[in-house]
Amino acid sequence: MRKFFFFIFLSLGISMSAQSFQEKLVAEAYQLTYQNVVYDPAYVVIPYPNGDVLAGRGVCTDVVIRAYRKMGIDLQKEVHEDMKANFNLYPKNWGLSRPDKNIDHRRVLNLMRFFERHGTTLPITQNNTDYKPGDIVCWDLGGGALHIGIVSDRKIANTNRYGIVHNVGAGQVHEDFLFEYKIIGHYKYDG
Repeated sequence: MRKFFFFIFLSLGISMSAQSFQEKLVAEAYQLTYQNVVYDPAYVVIPYPNGDVLAGRGVCTDVVIRAYRKMGIDLQKEVHEDMKANFNLYPKNWGLSRPDKNIDHRRVLNLMRFFERHGTTLPITQNNTDYKPGDIVCWDLGGGALHIGIVSDRKIANTNRYGIVHNVGAGQVHEDFLFEYKIIGHYKYDG
C-alpha cells in the first residue's frame, strides 16, 4: 500500500521531501506570534539547561531562543558552553569576569558573536532578496539599543519583502521591519 501512495505522489509531481531546517524554524517562530508576551528585559535566574523566562515575558532575544528551542537547540546551553571555553572572544560590555548562564544568551551582542563563530555570516545589503526565510538579522536601534529577529516566509502585503518575527516592545509579532533601522548582523544558523 505504501508503494502505491509513493507512486501516486511521484506521478503527480508531489515532493515527499521533508521541510528544511529553515522552513521548520520559520514555522516555529511564526507560531510564537500567537502567544501574548509582555516586553520585559528584567534579569531573572532561570534553570540550566533549557531555562526560559516566564512564558508571558520576554525580549527580542527570547523570540530567537524560543524558536530554536522548538527545533531542539538550546541556545542557553550552546552560548554558555562556548562562552565558558572562549570567554575572551565575547563582548565585555557588562563588566562580567565570567559567563552567566541566566543572561548571556539573552544579549544580542553575545548571540551575534555565537552566530559568527558557529553559523554562517551573510552579507548585509539593502536588497530585500538577500534576506531569506530563517535568516537571523540584527539591528542597531540607536542609543546603544540592539535588536534581533528572524526573517519569516510571509511577505508583507504590497511588497516583495519578507516580514520579521521579533519583539521590539509590542510582544512577539510579525511585521515589516527589515529596513527600519541599520542592519548590523545577518546570519544563518542550523545547529
